[in-house]
Amino acid sequence: MSRVETLALNDSGFAFDPMSGESFTLNETAIEIIKAVKEGKNEREIAEQLSTVYEVETLDSFTDVLDFIKQLKNFGLVD
Repeated sequence: MSRVETLALNDSGFAFDPMSGESFTLNETAIEIIKAVKEGKNEREIAEQLSTVYEVETLDSFTDVLDFIKQLKNFGLVD
């Protein structure tokens, strides 16, 4: 199980990692990405979801999703 699955999220952008005690402030898009990761969606599926919600090109969303997931990996929240 990756640590992202244990994150406690609220809709105002607060995330708490009970394993480390760390907390994070997230924007709306980051919350959606983390929720999608927790649901088991892959990067492509997340990008398509975001492109629909925010009416942007899927390629742009895909790049942003990859960048954010890289940050999650750097924090040790995903494998």
